[in-house]
Amino acid sequence: MASQGGDDFRLTVLNPGGRDPEQHFQETASPNGQEHPPINFHGYAACTRGVFHYDTRRAIAEATPVLLLLRRDFRNSERALSELKKNGRLVAISLKETGLHQIAQQLCDREKLSRFMKIVGQADGCIATTPEAAEIYQRARCKYDPATVAFIPTPYPVEDRQWNFSVSPDDQSGIFLGTREWDVPSRNHFAALLVARQLCEATGEPVTVVNLDGYKARRLLWELKFPEAKFHIIEEKKSFPDYLREVARHKIILQLDRSRVPGQVAGDALLCRTVCVGGDGAIERIAFPKTCSVGREIGEIASIALELLKNAESRAAMVADSQKRALKRLSFQAVHLQLAEFFGRLANGK
Repeated sequence: MASQGGDDFRLTVLNPGGRDPEQHFQETASPNGQEHPPINFHGYAACTRGVFHYDTRRAIAEATPVLLLLRRDFRNSERALSELKKNGRLVAISLKETGLHQIAQQLCDREKLSRFMKIVGQADGCIATTPEAAEIYQRARCKYDPATVAFIPTPYPVEDRQWNFSVSPDDQSGIFLGTREWDVPSRNHFAALLVARQLCEATGEPVTVVNLDGYKARRLLWELKFPEAKFHIIEEKKSFPDYLREVARHKIILQLDRSRVPGQVAGDALLCRTVCVGGDGAIERIAFPKTCSVGREIGEIASIALELLKNAESRAAMVADSQKRALKRLSFQAVHLQLAEFFGRLANGK
């Protein structure tokens, strides 16, 4: 088996039966390519020059440690774990959807919960994309051993120039709404829209929101009656690079999400070199501790957003601080090291 530690560490991420095609990351994926961007779980493979697979046999053939994703009813994941262990692979597992509301939705079914407990107990370890998920994995494992569970945030290629989507501050205007799910209570999407409308009225800054839910959601947005010509709705699905280019044109990204998710909204802000205001995801807490929702009421978040919209120097300072924190904790190099150290501990503990 390949080495479990050091600069030569490579990881295979396996999403058994998933829709994403096989993807090799000998080099960082280009924003101009057609491949899945190197973010979320693909980011773990990308930062180690590893592979993302949906076929268990091909994952076994890689002869590397494996991060096995649990999705849907976990049946495919259970079978994959059995095959991986038979072939001597070192396996850590992670739920593919790890917001607190998503974990609760998945584990309220008795059969899925039984399967989850079995998988967690049989795997060599667990990787959590949030501190809260790490707590759940730790307590679900039969034998309490903190060395076999790790919170490792999803990486972002902030050190890679081709993934720098920044634009000149002179070309930035307005507020981008980072959430879009009306029907998930913990997203607080409606409240975020109300805050954005208030900020728009106070500053004249335009607001952009994504609506991929058609006419029903559009009617809800119309009811909020934003100032005329200050409200932009994006209703066509964009490629990830085009989406980032849209985000980068704004002074801030605003959200009030309290779902304890991994934090892609903040991750997008890092690639765009803009500021994420609000949210309590893992990346929000690491990269934007001065503007995230943790310990702050909505009024305070609105005040922070107002100051940042008015003050270019404050925004520049916040962007510089977030990039510094990201390079230390969230960059490909930083997360590669965390993954190598974790799988090294698992290998030594076997």
